[in-house]
Amino acid sequence: MTHRHPASLLPILPVLVLVMIAGTVPAAPPGHKAPRPKLDYRIELSTVIKGFDGKTCWVHTRPGAIPPDTPGNPGKTPIVLITLQKLMLTRSDVFFGLHDLRTDNMGRNWIGPTGHQSLRRRQATEQISVVPCDFWPLWHAATKTLLGTGKTFYYTTKDQRHLARAPSETAYSAYDPITRKWNPWKTLKLPDDPKFKNASAGCAQRYDLPNGDILLPIYYRRRDQTEHRVTVCRCRFDGKTLRFVEHGDELELPPAEKHGDGFSEPSITRFNGRFYMTLRTVKYGYVTTSRDGLHFGPLKKWTFDNGADLGSYNTQQHWVTHSDGLFLVYTRRGLNNDHVIRHRAPLVIAEVDPRRVTVKRQTERILVPERGTRLGNFGMTDVSPTETWITTVEWMQPVGVAKYGSDNSVFVAKLIWNRPNLASNVAGKTPDPGSLSVGN
Repeated sequence: MTHRHPASLLPILPVLVLVMIAGTVPAAPPGHKAPRPKLDYRIELSTVIKGFDGKTCWVHTRPGAIPPDTPGNPGKTPIVLITLQKLMLTRSDVFFGLHDLRTDNMGRNWIGPTGHQSLRRRQATEQISVVPCDFWPLWHAATKTLLGTGKTFYYTTKDQRHLARAPSETAYSAYDPITRKWNPWKTLKLPDDPKFKNASAGCAQRYDLPNGDILLPIYYRRRDQTEHRVTVCRCRFDGKTLRFVEHGDELELPPAEKHGDGFSEPSITRFNGRFYMTLRTVKYGYVTTSRDGLHFGPLKKWTFDNGADLGSYNTQQHWVTHSDGLFLVYTRRGLNNDHVIRHRAPLVIAEVDPRRVTVKRQTERILVPERGTRLGNFGMTDVSPTETWITTVEWMQPVGVAKYGSDNSVFVAKLIWNRPNLASNVAGKTPDPGSLSVGN
């Protein structure tokens, strides 16, 4: 006799068969690990300080972390500093001495801004003053030192204007967490060549090699030229003095693409054995890659993964590097932000396709929303293997931006990772696979 299944059961049968088949699959062998979840993070945004006096404003906020159980930090949590400085609103890029903000409890409380005699302006002559600026502190694991790098600006003392044909150098200083003071700032000695008479690491994100050598990208030009080039300097730091060892390729805009003042504000990182460097120009952001951090391949404009222009221009981009993913932080046009100077807000982050070297558009997230003014001078640091902090500040130029709600707030956007960052430069850095030092 032929048995027929009721019609109501027919749609269920394939499912039952699949369940039975699935039930026959052998169990995972002992010790087998379940697949790790996809790398993800949540964003926690907080305000450190705020307030605008209408005459000056805080600018160039960048963080650095001192890991626990290191000299000067016997505690169990990192010490985090944010360096920043005042800007004169009636001039362009007229800065005063560097200050810092400090937290010993992961941002629950902050001390500062604290000024430092060692980071103030100096009189180069009676008529000329010079100041360190565009500063970025980063933990140097080999010497267990928080080392900051930046650039110098020269001004006429009388009327606070930029000195014509002024030099520019790479400024640096190290922090003592016990005395809570910075060493008097110094400048990096470069080869005696006219092209390096205007050479600096302003706003540049460096990369420290496992052997302690520092890959410090700089931009430079002859004082009688307007176009900057970029190169990466390999340097050594002994805890007190930063010394130049060599430099790599000299990168310049291709002849058919020359515009503005060339390349500036370069930032370098390493991910899965490959170096990546992003560069600013007036019209676009550019990116290039390298195997050794000194010699680079072709330059390309930043694009999304669909081929569209990223829309980031005339400002910096920087890296967030996790052992399982590479990310770019940037500002761009196209975010209902035509009222913001150079579209420098909101501040956003997106994952980078490391093979194609493009930005994955669908991963873009807002880190700090715009309130009518610029957020484009920013920085970041690994605070622990599970947290990366990105800092920025509302730049209160031109007059009138406050009408949108900005008030010179200093923001911290914390990335809380869903799995540890083994590429973190603090709390036990593990170099990426195949990591090799450059040079001898």
